[in-house]
Amino acid sequence: MKEILEYLFNHHTLSKSQAKAIMIEIAQNKFNATEVTAFISIFLMRNITLEELKGFREALLQMAVPVNLNTNDSIDIVGTGGDGKNTINISTLASFVVAGAGQKVTKHGNYGASTVTGSSNVLEALGYRFKKTSDELNQDLEKANICFLHAPYFHPALQSVGALRKSLGLRTFFNLLGPLVNPAKPQFSVIGVYNLEIARLYQYLLQKENQDFVLVHGMDGYDEISLTQDSKIITKSGENIYSAEDLGFKSVDSENIKAGETIEETAQIFKNILEGNGTESQNAVILANAAVALHHTNKFGTYEDCLTLAKESLFEGKALNSLQLLIDG
Repeated sequence: MKEILEYLFNHHTLSKSQAKAIMIEIAQNKFNATEVTAFISIFLMRNITLEELKGFREALLQMAVPVNLNTNDSIDIVGTGGDGKNTINISTLASFVVAGAGQKVTKHGNYGASTVTGSSNVLEALGYRFKKTSDELNQDLEKANICFLHAPYFHPALQSVGALRKSLGLRTFFNLLGPLVNPAKPQFSVIGVYNLEIARLYQYLLQKENQDFVLVHGMDGYDEISLTQDSKIITKSGENIYSAEDLGFKSVDSENIKAGETIEETAQIFKNILEGNGTESQNAVILANAAVALHHTNKFGTYEDCLTLAKESLFEGKALNSLQLLIDG
């Protein structure tokens, strides 16, 4: 590792094969915590390159525990995290709304590293038991229309650096990898990014692989459609900027979509929203993200049709039912 660090400190970047080899060695615990911290810190001081991102991702996918699900038509709604906004778990809430609307969701998530409450924290606090096998995940998918893949169970590398990431408490390049390494390999992905430079990296990577994707970015730095300012939405066919009004809502104050101070508080907010007791702002943000996800699949009509479906799912208890079926399983 010393040679690698010296190489990087001299302003060099890694090739794809170098990045892949180092990630595999990190997963195999070949370096101590100090060395890995130094390595991660380099990418806090400069942006990751496309080749580095490709190499890290290829390593994680190669080492991932295989998953065999009975669907080739699922979606993941996921953000990079690390935007520092401490919002409610918008992507995860939208996932249940989408599942309740009839679209299969293979959600990939983790404990919060640069935030208090990640998707895994919330679901665990609500009583969900993480599943490890394809059979269990398929049962959840069949019953609840959604399954949840807790990242450390399927990615040895993420497990090996979990405690280190949490102790750092900073956004690292692992935030960028999470949305790209869902072992279920969903056909559709809605990925929230916290800045446009990262959006460009994702765009290059996903377009070359001919994947169906939507990248969303709140123009004031959110890794989701926040409705606090305009949102940029990037697809294979181009990019557009949408105001809250374009998406069918009023603008939202950032204070009104904040998470709780603790995991328990945030989990209670999460449940309240799905029980139909969310505020106008909370509901609006979740519905906008869910409608964009449904529209992305090209199965549910226009954006307006998808928004109607999302509202039915949330306000008629279908999203809550998906959550309850998932937890009860």
